[in-house]
Amino acid sequence: MDAETIIRSPGRVGARTGAAAYLLVVGLLVGGAPRASGTVHAVASLLAAGLLVGLVRRRPLAALGTALFGSTAVVVGTPATLHGGAQASFQGQFLAYLAVDVILGFIVATRGRRASAVAVGVSAAVQLLVIGVFAGGEALTVNALVALPAMAASSTAGLLSRERREHATALRTQEVAEAVTAERLRIARELHDMVAHSIGIVAIQAGVGSRVIETRPDQAREALRAIETTSRETLSGLRRTLVALRQADGCPEAAERTSRAPSPGLADIEGLAAATGDAGVRVEVRRSGEERPVPADIGLSAYRIVQEALTNVVRHADTGHCRVVIGFDREELCVEVVDDGRGAAVDGPTGHGFGLVGMRERVGLLGGRLSTGPRPGGGFRVAARLPLPAPAVVTAAVVGR
Repeated sequence: MDAETIIRSPGRVGARTGAAAYLLVVGLLVGGAPRASGTVHAVASLLAAGLLVGLVRRRPLAALGTALFGSTAVVVGTPATLHGGAQASFQGQFLAYLAVDVILGFIVATRGRRASAVAVGVSAAVQLLVIGVFAGGEALTVNALVALPAMAASSTAGLLSRERREHATALRTQEVAEAVTAERLRIARELHDMVAHSIGIVAIQAGVGSRVIETRPDQAREALRAIETTSRETLSGLRRTLVALRQADGCPEAAERTSRAPSPGLADIEGLAAATGDAGVRVEVRRSGEERPVPADIGLSAYRIVQEALTNVVRHADTGHCRVVIGFDREELCVEVVDDGRGAAVDGPTGHGFGLVGMRERVGLLGGRLSTGPRPGGGFRVAARLPLPAPAVVTAAVVGR
């Protein structure tokens, strides 16, 4: 073997060297120390089994065969059997095969069921055969009662280790799948809330423009300008979403652009109301309570809830006015959107969209409460209550950012 091969496969060379050294030690014990007791032989061979660590990691089945051969040689070559003794000592036989049982447990823990079954069967057959041939009387019973539980214990420990590892792998796989699903739902909510509102405004403005383009060109131009502004804002939001998705690939440019384009929040609700007003629905925004900084995720969720509620007003309420109330309580942020329209929502997983479903998901993720439904006096009401952290906790956030 040349130097280049040794450099490329140091683990393989080390495993072979360790196996050769182990067999050399066993040969010296059996042939070079005939007067030592069986216990001394067994303890020495057990310590020498540490040389097989490299082989166990790379080729555990080969390591098991090597350990079986060495342990059997030590048991057969003990002074009691070489010099006509009644039987090999109990301590010698038990300690000699202890390394075999440890390797057997490693195989059961790391290899497939077929390889594990073969390893257990071969190990049991060799040990019981050697015990049956070289032990007799009480020693036969004692050694069998020790060998079988030792093999069973090592195999059980390996099996438990494998099951624990497989269970941990299954849990990690489930966590990854749940994280992927949650991220897909988050992206779906963002795209729905962003696009649905803008497309609704664009559709209404396009309808207005087409009706008055001949008779009132000024109003038609206003509608086209509103369409242009809304389209540009929507495109900018889509770009932010795509940039955020590309951050998963570790793109530094994407991260820099995302940092320059923060997500919308409470401070942007007036702009949202103005855009809705361009679509023909006048929005009155009221704020109550002592305003304070809120975390970015709460501000974004409040903005998206108002955005979706206004989208439903524009598309379904058939009214020209609605009211948005942002209230700060001591422990909650209250968001309410009320209109005096038809009072029926045609939204849901089996209807025309997923807006109300997205609202419930957003509020649920933040541990809040959502109430939606027709008002007794006519119209529709959407009310969300989002828990706020203690004022001292929020130190770096900016309202709506």
